[in-house]
Amino acid sequence: MQEKSAAAAETHLTGVRKVRVDAERAGQRIDNFLRNELPGVPKGRVYRLLRRGEVRVNGGRVRAEYKLHEGDEVRIPPARIRAEGAPPPDKLATRMLDRVIYEDKRLLVIDKPTGLAVHGGSGISHGVIELLRHARPDLKDLSLVHRIDRETSGCLVIAKRRSALRELHARFRDGQVEKNYLALVIGDWQYGEQLIDVPLAVQNRRGGERHVIVSDNGKTAQTRVSLSRTYGIYSLLQCAPATGRTHQIRVHLAHAGHPIVGDERYGDQDANREAKKLGLKRLFLHAQSIAFIDDSGNDLHFTAPLADDLEQFLTVGVKEAQKQRRRR
Repeated sequence: MQEKSAAAAETHLTGVRKVRVDAERAGQRIDNFLRNELPGVPKGRVYRLLRRGEVRVNGGRVRAEYKLHEGDEVRIPPARIRAEGAPPPDKLATRMLDRVIYEDKRLLVIDKPTGLAVHGGSGISHGVIELLRHARPDLKDLSLVHRIDRETSGCLVIAKRRSALRELHARFRDGQVEKNYLALVIGDWQYGEQLIDVPLAVQNRRGGERHVIVSDNGKTAQTRVSLSRTYGIYSLLQCAPATGRTHQIRVHLAHAGHPIVGDERYGDQDANREAKKLGLKRLFLHAQSIAFIDDSGNDLHFTAPLADDLEQFLTVGVKEAQKQRRRR
């Protein structure tokens, strides 16, 4: 479903530009603003441009954390940026429109399929954002409100306006967004409802691959877990993350001794092989719902039904696994 971009993407050198900040982009950090304006330029290069004073706001130097104001004039120095690649296939883009759960003037909520990254980059040509922009040319300013892993299916919220993005980011920071995931884990969960409160730290493996570990030096991470249904050899869990750390649910459940079925990075490889033979081809993790209050004070609650492949595994694969266990 995903296309890989060329190892050495074509680039071209831009000249000096001056960009006036409008109301929609006000409040954005200058480093994030530059990363959008300079596609393909490495993050480290963006920060060097800022440190050296090559980027100017209203004629003056600014730090990376500077937040832009409406009317600011940003001087963007010459840079070698990535040339626009081939557009995504029309068929894939059209399929994304069929996955829209909700849309208004400020937001889009989609039921993201498994195997699709939320954004292109790191060797991936087209993600959710690129497909939606191609299918809907009127939506040029789409921004991710939050992220879910490429393998994970389910609810994903996308802002159509910068003002909506700022508002929802603030709600995430203040803990005013409720997210619920379904995860099938290995073993019989005996803990009832439990808050897993274990700090997590991100490590970078060779090639920049992110790997998360439990560490006292990590950032606070909390996931509330409860049992939805037990299958003896597996347990279906409801997981509500109170924080949004990378791979949080996956690492927390593995730390609790119940890794998610199909998790190739943090899971049980022998159990994963057995599940694969029974039809599970990916991580059994689904973003079931998300809820928050909009700018008018209305409660918004969105739900994505369990993906067909996961439903199939529960109704067929799990039963077969139980039969095999009884024969032993």
